[in-house]
Amino acid sequence: MKAKTIDKIWTIILYIVAIFVVGLLAVFLFYILYQGRKSLSFKFIFGSTENGGIGRQLFNSFYMLLISLLITIPIGIGAGIFLSEYASENRFVNFVRLCIETMSSLPSIVVGLFGLLLFVTTFKWKYSILSGALSVSILNLPSMTRVTENALRASAKKVKEASLGLGATRWQTVSKVILPSAMPEILTGIILASGRIFGEAAAFLYTSGMSAPELRFNNFNIFGKTSAFSLFRPAETLAVHIWKLNAEGLAANATQIANGASAVLIIFVLLFNVCARLIGNKIHKAYSGN
Repeated sequence: MKAKTIDKIWTIILYIVAIFVVGLLAVFLFYILYQGRKSLSFKFIFGSTENGGIGRQLFNSFYMLLISLLITIPIGIGAGIFLSEYASENRFVNFVRLCIETMSSLPSIVVGLFGLLLFVTTFKWKYSILSGALSVSILNLPSMTRVTENALRASAKKVKEASLGLGATRWQTVSKVILPSAMPEILTGIILASGRIFGEAAAFLYTSGMSAPELRFNNFNIFGKTSAFSLFRPAETLAVHIWKLNAEGLAANATQIANGASAVLIIFVLLFNVCARLIGNKIHKAYSGN
């Protein structure tokens, strides 16, 4: 059989597989949205838990996402820059990379138990947003670091020598040339981390708790327990709320609420990904001059 014929056969097979995967994903999304269509209302999305709404859980999810990203992004990008541009190639650095790759495959429930023992019990932060944010950051830091390092290495091959040849310092080259050109890939890593945070349940079960007390938005004390912006209050996220509804089913219409919450979760994840892609393209065009 000729090589061209073999290539055509493999191309057809890959197209079939791609169509099957896309179709399966479309059916999955349609099913979730169809099941939760009856609950998609303003009252449901922003309503209180007592009235069958998910307003508190939705706010907790976004607030947890914000705090987690504030921890993950600076440390992850900083570690990626160090490993890519400043660290020497030796056994210790290779061992660090091996540890990072190993940590990136840790099950979330293991990280949740670690957060329970360290942040909740040892540090006595109890079930809180800070405990949950730190725990889920442990999940995302390894992948964020690797994505940043790989993106910087790929971009550095094209522009690093030219920038240094023009008299720029190493930090000027990294901050003004390499980092902007690698921003689309880094943004992809941030999107993946955000999706994992927003949809995470196992780690938050043991660290942020399964209760959603009434939120007071006129109180900005991050150390109190009644403020909506407090870091030391329990915070049941939307994913945890869905799990609790399906596991316990204490509410009379638990299945309907869970279906609606799942649909809202999918919609917000899709919207976030689309917006992030658009922003990434804008950033890439701005720095590339297109």
